[in-house]
Amino acid sequence: QVQLVESGGGLVQAGGSLRLSCAASGRTLSSYALGWFRQAPGKEREFVAHISRTGLTYYADSAKGRFTISRDSAKNMVYLQMNSLKPEDTAVYYCAAAGAIASGAAVQYSGLYDYWGQGIQVTVSS
Repeated sequence: QVQLVESGGGLVQAGGSLRLSCAASGRTLSSYALGWFRQAPGKEREFVAHISRTGLTYYADSAKGRFTISRDSAKNMVYLQMNSLKPEDTAVYYCAAAGAIASGAAVQYSGLYDYWGQGIQVTVSS
């Protein structure tokens, strides 16, 4: 079992930055690929970013060039640096861990991930 806890969310003005953190306990994250998803009110949960066990990264088109996913295996942490935030980035953000190996479009499917955090609110004001 892996427990994931997100932190770092909050309220920020458009154009600002936030860094989300996700702390893991129970097992070492080095055995998992990691992802960030988000869910806005009235919308389905959507993929944001993924980092493989070897550090290969994938991003949703909406996140490319603005968001950066990273991992620190020594600290059992995964991060999402979000820059140039827009009001449409407002959502609850979730980190997730996947035991299976995947690449390409497959990393976008929520069903790939075995463990999820409880989510954290990010609100971007205009």
